[in-house]
Amino acid sequence: MKIEVLENADAVAKQAANVIAADARAAVQARGRFTLAVSGGHTPWVMLHALSEMDLPWKHLHVIQVDERVAPAGDPERNFTHLRESLLDHAPLAATQIHAMPVEALDLTVAAARYAATLRELAGAPPTLDLVHLGLGPDGHTASLVPNDPVLEVNDADVALTGPYQGHTRMTLTYRTINRARRILWLVTGGEKAAMLPRLRAGDASIPAGRVREEHALVLADAAAAALMG
Repeated sequence: MKIEVLENADAVAKQAANVIAADARAAVQARGRFTLAVSGGHTPWVMLHALSEMDLPWKHLHVIQVDERVAPAGDPERNFTHLRESLLDHAPLAATQIHAMPVEALDLTVAAARYAATLRELAGAPPTLDLVHLGLGPDGHTASLVPNDPVLEVNDADVALTGPYQGHTRMTLTYRTINRARRILWLVTGGEKAAMLPRLRAGDASIPAGRVREEHALVLADAAAAALMG
C-alpha cells in the first residue's frame, strides 16, 4: 500500500482524478476498455467533476457503482444521484456505459445477481475491474461493508445485500470483487478518519476496510486524516 498525504480534500480530489485518468488511458491502450467502480462521498464528487473535464478515451470507459442505498430514483441519499450530477451529466458517456446498481428492483436478490452478471460481461469471469475507488468511514467501513454485518463473510458472490445501516439496506461489491481489482484507490479526508487510517495501513482485519488487499492500493489522504500517522 502506498500512501500520499496532500494538503486538503480538494488536492486529494484533483490528484485522484489524475490517477484515474492515467489508468484509463493505459487500460484502453492495453485492453481496449477501462472499468471504473465508484463509491460515494463529497470528495469523490469533486474528483469526478474534475475527471469529467479531462481529455480521455471516453467511448471506452464503463462506470460501475461500488455500493448503493436502496432508495427511489433521484433520492438525495442515492450515490447515483450525485454520480450523475458530478460526472455523467458532463462527460461524453453513452447510457450503455453507465451501470447503476438496480436497487429499485422488487427482488433485490435477483437484482444483485443480475448486476454481478453485468460485471462479468464488462470485466471477464471472474470480473477484474480496472480501478475500484473506496472511502474509509469513521467506523472503519468501506463500500457498504460495515462492522458486524453478515455481508462481511460473503465469499460466494460478487455483489451482495447488507442489513440496514444508517437507515438503508444497501447493495455492495463484495471483498472478492474489490480484491481482484487492478488498482484500489482510497480517498481519505477529514479529521474524523484519523483514527482509522493507521489501522487501514496496518491491515487491521478487525475493521472492514482492513480486509481489503494492500497490493496495488494507493491511499490519497489529506493532512487532517493523516494526523495520527506518525
